[in-house]
Amino acid sequence: MKDAVVTMEEVAGRTLRVATWRLVQGIEQPPILFFNGIGANIEAVAPLAETMAERGFIMFDMPGTGESPDPVIPYNPFIMSWITAEILGRHSLGEVDVMGVSWGGAMAQHFALQHPARTRRLILVATTPGMAMVPGNPAAFTKMANPRRYIDPEFMNEHFATLYGGADADGAAHQKDSHIGRLKPPSPRGYMYQLLCMLGWTSLPALPFLKKETLIMMGEDDQIVRPINGQILKAMIPNARIQMFEGGGHLFLLTHADESVAAIREFLDAPETQAEKGRVSAFAA
Repeated sequence: MKDAVVTMEEVAGRTLRVATWRLVQGIEQPPILFFNGIGANIEAVAPLAETMAERGFIMFDMPGTGESPDPVIPYNPFIMSWITAEILGRHSLGEVDVMGVSWGGAMAQHFALQHPARTRRLILVATTPGMAMVPGNPAAFTKMANPRRYIDPEFMNEHFATLYGGADADGAAHQKDSHIGRLKPPSPRGYMYQLLCMLGWTSLPALPFLKKETLIMMGEDDQIVRPINGQILKAMIPNARIQMFEGGGHLFLLTHADESVAAIREFLDAPETQAEKGRVSAFAA
């Protein structure tokens, strides 16, 4: 991973692989805290951090994914949000912009609700309010549950449209191959504990209290997370806006990379709202 600083850190008895980009260069904008999709390792999203060279990034492999060792005991969103806040503190980070994709989008919601003083703005990508969601294509879920999708290029090529949908907007055929090369399959326990983490969880009752400026990004052809889930999030979060990606599937961050980065930059770089100007951060200098 180009320009990344990778460390193994023990937090609350759990060892996690943490990657950071540009946290010591005096960049004025808050860094981006990124929560990955289920089973995905840091390398899967590293190109986004490398492309957005004007911002710092921090992300980590969940227990049992990437290079983080297997979890000994299960965890839940409250525990992982607390651990995340501890990691931010170790890197002298106060307020961050929080971003999450799919499973990580649920974690991003929970983190923003649990740690509002650390959250400036929120980006939710191809995600849902948890168990209170509109289900996706059953065929996509059966393929998604097969661990071959992480390691077998032929399996990914055969089922790419079913798994992820979407058009070849930014050269997806080439990017798909490089995406496979960056993936490392999670351990069976790691994958199972990620599934258990969100079992029974929903953000829906709490979303009206989530006052952060929020960008919801959804693919119109997403077979795993139906676009209607983004509309539900927008309806429930007071300061939310939504952007649909035409022809985009579940991996539109990959297949529509240029368009996605442009939308992220436009949202994060927009002037502060009156509500944001009036906030008092516990971590302000």
